[in-house]
Amino acid sequence: MINLAEDAFKPRLHVTSYSSELLLETPMEHLDQVRQRIEKQPEMLHWVELKGFGDRSLLENFCYEFSIHRLEMEDVINTYQRPKLEEFEDHLFIVTRLLKNNNEGALKNDQLSLFVHKNLVITIQENYDDHFEAVRTRIRTGKGHLRSSGSDYLTYALLDSVVDTYFPLLEFLGEKLDELEDELFTNPSRASLQRIQLIKRELIVLRRAVFAERDKVNDILRSSSAFISDQTKLYFRDTYDHTIQVMDLVESYKEITASLMDIYLSSVSNRLNQVMKVLAVISTIFIPLTFIVGVYGMNFSSTDPETGEKLPWNMPELYSPYGYFGVMLFMLLVVLVQLFIFWKKGWMKKS
Repeated sequence: MINLAEDAFKPRLHVTSYSSELLLETPMEHLDQVRQRIEKQPEMLHWVELKGFGDRSLLENFCYEFSIHRLEMEDVINTYQRPKLEEFEDHLFIVTRLLKNNNEGALKNDQLSLFVHKNLVITIQENYDDHFEAVRTRIRTGKGHLRSSGSDYLTYALLDSVVDTYFPLLEFLGEKLDELEDELFTNPSRASLQRIQLIKRELIVLRRAVFAERDKVNDILRSSSAFISDQTKLYFRDTYDHTIQVMDLVESYKEITASLMDIYLSSVSNRLNQVMKVLAVISTIFIPLTFIVGVYGMNFSSTDPETGEKLPWNMPELYSPYGYFGVMLFMLLVVLVQLFIFWKKGWMKKS
């Protein structure tokens, strides 16, 4: 029994059949139509697309019709499989990751499952997203070797198209890292830190997918399966090179992300130091003023209240007619002298 999610999309079938002279693209409702197309056109190469898992009976019939083992279909339905290659006598089973940005700019990680037969390639995914418009265009225009090649070359074209989608994704992440770097130097905030962490998590997901994708392509190159010709392996080497390039970019961006984290911490520390410096300057200015005000706030009398005797050592300035203004001017002079000293030492500059 195949277990399906309640919110799974209703299945859609689309069959593209082609040869060097003829092209047929047809959306279909039933598997019987697919079978009839394949039986009536055995000389053509057929690309069967199934999108959506919302019909259990169709999936079970699909397994029966194309000799797909239930364990393979479980890997198809459980869409968190690591990219891999599995070889069987009558077909190849390939899993790859479809990575793209959704409408909110977040990373979307989907799965594409391929079944490769002699004159048949089946692709299965859980949603209706189309990642292969470039491949369709090549089929329609007849450019290159696609129309005159077999299922292995179509498989190469699909997998290479998947790997090529990683480059604009990395370019988008690179632009976000550049923006974050500028922001961290001008106005670092908690939101900046959260975006750094988000990019870091996306890079981790991308790194896992690309590393597994590289291993899978390497398995294809080393495979002795009759479904992959030596001539097509030459093209898969190019895909392998692309995965290496993506891996290098991912590692570079991971290092940039780590450096941005250091920049954020340094910026926050520098801002804290600036605040502490301002507070220290203000405290240093008010310490002598507080001392002076405290001394003159003791209010000792200049005469003995019982005998009327003069007490010359008990702060006669308290009763001077200009004592208040004199003390205020003296305090202002202290502040100006302190500010001059701070300026000469460079403590008033913003670093």
